[in-house]
Amino acid sequence: MCLLNKSLLLAIIVIIIIVVGAGLYLQLAGQVTPAEKKILRVGTSPDFPPFEYIDEQGNIVGFDIDMVRELAKMIGYDDIEIVSIDFEGLIPALQQGQIDVIAAGMTITEEREQQVDFTIPYWEADQAILVVKDSCFQPESPDDLVGKVVGVQTGTTAESYLTDLVENQGYDITIKSYSSYVLAVTDLVNGRVDAVMVDLPVARMFEKQYNVQISGIVETGEKYGLAVRKGNTELLNKLNDALTQLMQSDKWDQLVQKYFGQG
Repeated sequence: MCLLNKSLLLAIIVIIIIVVGAGLYLQLAGQVTPAEKKILRVGTSPDFPPFEYIDEQGNIVGFDIDMVRELAKMIGYDDIEIVSIDFEGLIPALQQGQIDVIAAGMTITEEREQQVDFTIPYWEADQAILVVKDSCFQPESPDDLVGKVVGVQTGTTAESYLTDLVENQGYDITIKSYSSYVLAVTDLVNGRVDAVMVDLPVARMFEKQYNVQISGIVETGEKYGLAVRKGNTELLNKLNDALTQLMQSDKWDQLVQKYFGQG
């Protein structure tokens, strides 16, 4: 074989090696995916303004949403995924692993503590009685609800409170439960119920949005907490540490001012 042919053959071999090598590199590179983002799945029931609600653009927003997004960043998550669930379905969804945390203005109760683990409290609230604005019916206490139909949201402390009055204290109150407080307040405005019992901060928001007013306040001293799966101490401890820091920061005051108009 002449020198020219040998050189040509060598050149061809080199080209083949380069082409095959490049193809193998591209194939392997295509199999390498960037590190997956660390997402905190947050369950909420977006009918509880200003804690969680749907804005005009169809986005789920609110105090709880901004708060948990800030907490997620503080404990090392890249972002949060908001999962909309009816309030009564939040704890089952958490237990089944569909979500990582509940942020839904959820009151810490002994019954719920048997099913989930709560963070330290981040908000305190009483119950309020809502009626149609300027109505002749102006109940100031649960005693004034006797003989009336009162709307509540299923699974809430308001429902539990009224159920206790009816079943254990003999109050003649007809309780009408709804999947959301928006539906309950809508029925109130349309005359299908006489009153609605709901947490005071939420009642104040409904006063701004509907033709309703607060006629009475029932002091219950409820405390809200975020909830995680029973035994998930790692996430719970991280959230508690972050929540403690957040509540002592200017960021917390800004969130309170944004949604409640008070610092």
